[in-house]
Amino acid sequence: MVNGFHRQRPERLSGNNMEIRDILKKYWGYSQFRPLQEEIIQSVLNGNDTLALLPTGGGKSICYQVPALARDGICVVISPLIALMKDQVETLKKKGIDAVAVHSGLFQAEIDMHLDNCTFGKTKFLYLSPERLEKRGMAERLSQMKINLLAIDEAHCISAWGYDFRPPYLRIAAIREVMPNVPVLALTATATNQVIKDIQEKLAFKNENEIRGSFRRKNLTFYAFDEEDKNGRLLKIIRKVKGCGVIYTRNRRKTMEIAQFLEREGIPATFYHAGLSPAMRSKHQDQWMSGSKPVMVSTNAFGMGIDKPDVRFVVHLDLPDSLEAYYQEAGRAGRDGNQAFCIILYDKSDLKNLEDQHNNAFPEPEVIRNIYYALGNYCGIPEGSGEDFSVEFDLSAFAKSYKLSANIAFSTLNFLMKEGHIIFSDELTDVSKIHFRQARENLYQFQVQHVFFDSFIKTILRSYSGVFTDYVKINEADLAKRCDLSQEMVVKYLKQLDQMGILTYAQRKSLPMLTWLKVRINSKHLLIDKENYLNRKENAKKRYLSVWKYVDSSEKCRIQELLSYFDEINESPCGKCDVCIKMNKLELGRIEFEGLKLKVLAFLEVKECSLEEIVSLLEFGDEKKVFGVVNWLIDNSKIHFTPGNTLKINS
Repeated sequence: MVNGFHRQRPERLSGNNMEIRDILKKYWGYSQFRPLQEEIIQSVLNGNDTLALLPTGGGKSICYQVPALARDGICVVISPLIALMKDQVETLKKKGIDAVAVHSGLFQAEIDMHLDNCTFGKTKFLYLSPERLEKRGMAERLSQMKINLLAIDEAHCISAWGYDFRPPYLRIAAIREVMPNVPVLALTATATNQVIKDIQEKLAFKNENEIRGSFRRKNLTFYAFDEEDKNGRLLKIIRKVKGCGVIYTRNRRKTMEIAQFLEREGIPATFYHAGLSPAMRSKHQDQWMSGSKPVMVSTNAFGMGIDKPDVRFVVHLDLPDSLEAYYQEAGRAGRDGNQAFCIILYDKSDLKNLEDQHNNAFPEPEVIRNIYYALGNYCGIPEGSGEDFSVEFDLSAFAKSYKLSANIAFSTLNFLMKEGHIIFSDELTDVSKIHFRQARENLYQFQVQHVFFDSFIKTILRSYSGVFTDYVKINEADLAKRCDLSQEMVVKYLKQLDQMGILTYAQRKSLPMLTWLKVRINSKHLLIDKENYLNRKENAKKRYLSVWKYVDSSEKCRIQELLSYFDEINESPCGKCDVCIKMNKLELGRIEFEGLKLKVLAFLEVKECSLEEIVSLLEFGDEKKVFGVVNWLIDNSKIHFTPGNTLKINS
C-alpha cells in the first residue's frame, strides 16, 4: 500500500505486440517517422522516463500513441485542455482506437462507466485533466488498471517557471507511486533550460533524459512590422502570399469585423472564437479546412489540435503574452514543409496594452478572495459543500451583478482554475447525449406498460447504437424529423424519460459551464501564497517584455532572437526575416556591420560629429557602406541629426 492505495503490479515492457512502423502505417498511413519520433518512442519502450521537446507541428501525439498501441494495457494521458482532449479522442475513434476523456463536463455515472471500461474493457487511451488526479478514489482506480504508459501533454504546466503553470500538475508525481514501473513521457513544444530541468524534477524522473529537437523550422520566415494601418498591411500580405492563413487577434468582436473587412475586399474569410455556438464553430472550421474560406480570423481559442498542413501565413494583429505562446501559434504555419510566413503587426500602443493585460491578469489577493466569495454566493453554494457541482455560468451577468470589471473577473476565474478550485470554459457545450439506464429486458417491460413512449423509444434505438453501454451524442432536431414531432416535444419526452429513470438525458447547454472541483471554503482561508504569487507575476512580466524586445529588435535576426530565448544560441542568421533583409541591403557582412556600427557610436559618445567627419575619422574606403550604417542607426532611432546638422546619440 502507498498512501492507502494499492500499488500496481510491475509490468515488463519487453516485446512489441506490433512493430512500431507497422502501427504507424496501419493507423496514420505514414511509412516513416518524423525526426526524433522514433528515438522518443524507443526510449519509452525501453522503460525510460523521457522528456520530449518537439516544436509545434512536430507530431508529439504520435510519440505516446504509437508505443501505447505496441504494448498490452492502457495509456493514461494528462492534458489541461478539455477541447484538445475531446479532439484527440474523436481522432483516435475515427481510426478505430477506443479512447475516452474524463473531465468536469461529464456526469459522475458517465465517469464511472468510462473508468470501468478502462479497467475491464478494451479502452486503449484514457485522457484525464490534471484536476481529476486530486479526486478521491482516482488513484485507487488507476491502480486497478493495466497501465503501459503515463503521458503528460503540455508538460511545461508543471513548472512555476513555465508560461502556463498549473499547480494540479504537481499531483502527478504522487500518482506515479501507484504505478511504479510505468514510464513517463512528458511532452512540450516550448521550454527554456530552466523549465526543462524543473519538469524532470517535478515528475520524479528516475534519470534525466531529454530528447530535444531544434526549435528552428527553416521553412518559416519571421517578420515584425511597426504599422499604424494594420488592416492595410494585412491586405497587402494576404494578396502577396496568397493561400490559406490564420489571423490572430485578442478581441472576439474584432475577429468578425476583420473577417467582414476581408470579405468586402474580395478575400474569402471566416472567424472563430469560444463564444460561438458549437454548430457555428464547426461550420466555420469546416469552411477553413475545406478551403472555401481560406483565411481564418480567430482568438487563440482556434488552433489546438488542428493539423492543416498547407497554412501559408500566420499573422498576429495583437501581441501575444509570451514568446512561448507566439512560437506555438506561429508554428501552425508550413507543416507541409513548404515556405510559410509568420508575421506580427504592432504599434507603439501595443506595449501599453500588454502591460494593462498583465496587470489585469494578476488581481490583488484580496480581490481574488472577494470574487471567490461572490462566486460562491452567485452559484448558490454554501461553505463546506459544492464539490463537483456544475452550473451554467454567464460571466458578463456575474460581473454586472457584483459591479466587477469583466477582465478582472475572468482573470480571477483563470487564477482559481490554475489553482484547481474550479473549471470554467467559455466555450459552449457541444451536443446533447443520452444513455439508457435500464437493461433491454427491463426497457421492453416499460414499453409494454407505457405504450405512449413505445414508438419514441423504438425510433431512438433504431437511430443510435451503443445507448446501453455509453453516453451517445444525439441531435434533437434530427430525432424530431424521424419521429414526426416538434423539437420541443422531443426534449419534453427525453426529460420525462430521464425523470422516470429510463435514461439519462444530458441536454446541450446554452451557456458555458462552471464546475467547482473542491468544496467551497471561507474566502479568508483561500490560500494564496504571497511569494509564489509575486514570483508568477514577475515571471509573466519578463515574458511579455521578451515579446516587446522581440518585435522592437532591429539588430538581431528574428529567428536568432526567438531561439536564444529558448537557450538555442548557435544558429546562423536566417537571411530572410525583415532584420536580415535590411542588413543585406547594406551589402555588409554581419561582422563588418557590427564593427562599423560600434565605431560610429564610439565617436558620437565623445562628441557630436557631422557625417563628413565620421567618414574621415573612420578612414574607410567605401563611403556607401558608412552612409548605410549611419542611415540604419537613424532609421532605428539610435542616433539623430541635430538642428546644426551634426549627428547625436539618442538619449
